[in-house]
Amino acid sequence: MGHDHDHLPSEIRHEKPLWWALGLTTTFLVVEVVGAFWTNSLALLSDAAHMATDTLALMIALVAVRLSRRPPDAKRTYGYARLEALGAMINGGMLFVVAAYILWEAVARFRQPQEIASTGMLVIAAIGLGINLISMRLLRAGSGESLNVKGAYLEVWADMLGSVAVIIGALLIRWTGWKPIDPILAVLIGLWVLPRTWVLMREAINVLLEGVPKGTDLNAVRTALGAQPGVVDVHDLHVWALASSTPALTAHVVMADAVDADRLRRTLTTTLHDQFGIEHVTLQIEADHCGDSCSVGSPKAVNAHAGHDHDDGHDHAAPADSRRARPDAQGHHGHPHP
Repeated sequence: MGHDHDHLPSEIRHEKPLWWALGLTTTFLVVEVVGAFWTNSLALLSDAAHMATDTLALMIALVAVRLSRRPPDAKRTYGYARLEALGAMINGGMLFVVAAYILWEAVARFRQPQEIASTGMLVIAAIGLGINLISMRLLRAGSGESLNVKGAYLEVWADMLGSVAVIIGALLIRWTGWKPIDPILAVLIGLWVLPRTWVLMREAINVLLEGVPKGTDLNAVRTALGAQPGVVDVHDLHVWALASSTPALTAHVVMADAVDADRLRRTLTTTLHDQFGIEHVTLQIEADHCGDSCSVGSPKAVNAHAGHDHDDGHDHAAPADSRRARPDAQGHHGHPHP
């Protein structure tokens, strides 16, 4: 029994606010970079680097949303969801380079402080704060529904704190004339960006390596499946992420005698959906556990799982074990089928 999979999101929401936030952020990013060189403020340049993270995060979110509309094809059966992770890796690499430059420059300025146009620095930072507040309001509604939007929202929120820091620094320089305040703020903002950049890259690497999605407990999934009445054993369990918010699961489930295989499959998929939010599920229901004889390359595997394709770990054809009297109970689905 086979069913078509649709790996595309059921709805594409909040794209318009993303476009508005991207337009505002990109415009101000250009203004802030120009202003940083005009005022000779390293803190402002550091905040501009942080603003660049916002711009890239918004672009990644939009690219993921736009490309998610493209259906899978013969070469990319999962579509283009993982471009989000690739974009995040590029984003993180650029941020590390920028942060390293800012920290290096800050060390030089500690040794030889430079004049700062504190008034221009203050005005530009104040404008940036306003842009951040507007972007936060635009993205707030979608941050609870989309991980992409949530990531962009958190980027803007953090940059808002950076703008506040630059404003405070500009005021302190204006009142006290103490020039080292500027590189100190630059270092603080750079140290704020780096850990978040590492977290972003780590999550992207996990997606690209088909790791267990963040927040998913593999042992809890195995326990929940094994606890269902009629389940004897669960093996070959794999959980990975097609994208940051699209978990997928494949598993072989050994059922007890006199169990309705289709009903068991529907029960298991409902459990996975309700308890773990996993909608893309492929289950191979087995009458008994053939053990190591099912391993790829084993001579016994021909009789045990004739026609069973292990390629990619989830494309299962109907077993041809002669001991089975019931129809094939393989499930390819995203939601329970009646």
